[in-house]
Amino acid sequence: AAAQNEIFICTPYFNFPKSIHREVKRAMKRGVKVTIVVGDKTANDFYISPEEDFKTIGGLPYLYEVNLRRFAKANEANIAARKLSVHLWKHENNSFHLKGIWVDKRYMLLTGNNLNPRAWSLDLENGLLIQDDYANLTHKFEDEVARILEHTQLICTYKQLEKVEDYPLAVQKLVRKITRLKADGVLKRIL
Repeated sequence: AAAQNEIFICTPYFNFPKSIHREVKRAMKRGVKVTIVVGDKTANDFYISPEEDFKTIGGLPYLYEVNLRRFAKANEANIAARKLSVHLWKHENNSFHLKGIWVDKRYMLLTGNNLNPRAWSLDLENGLLIQDDYANLTHKFEDEVARILEHTQLICTYKQLEKVEDYPLAVQKLVRKITRLKADGVLKRIL
């Protein structure tokens, strides 16, 4: 709630806890620029290439992308107005597991905790909150952001993200089954 200018968030899995989701929405309403860097589904440790035998766990990266597409669609106007920037990180065959929140280049939360409901309610992880009132770390922050963004693709519209119909058949079946059973709400809390 303290953000006045910008929020920069890195998360490997797009499934924010309600508190982060709410604060992101409030910040954009106040005119704060929000940048979210999330790993591309192929940069997820659970990703299974369509050429390989599918296992249910391989559906996770797609479920996170479904969440991201829904979020981007709901915030299409904020994306168009440049209040919200969403970047997909992908670099060769590397996985993306960076987590952190930077607010106004003044507050930096560096943590091992995933930014998702399950982790925020169950996991006990170390974190470091840095308050840089004198801008001693601004240059390092800007360098770090540049290195992170170097391997990202800016999402200018939710339509850049694949639809369920574009996923491999086994993933489509899994997502439809989850939706039909109305299990997506439960999964959102535990993933």
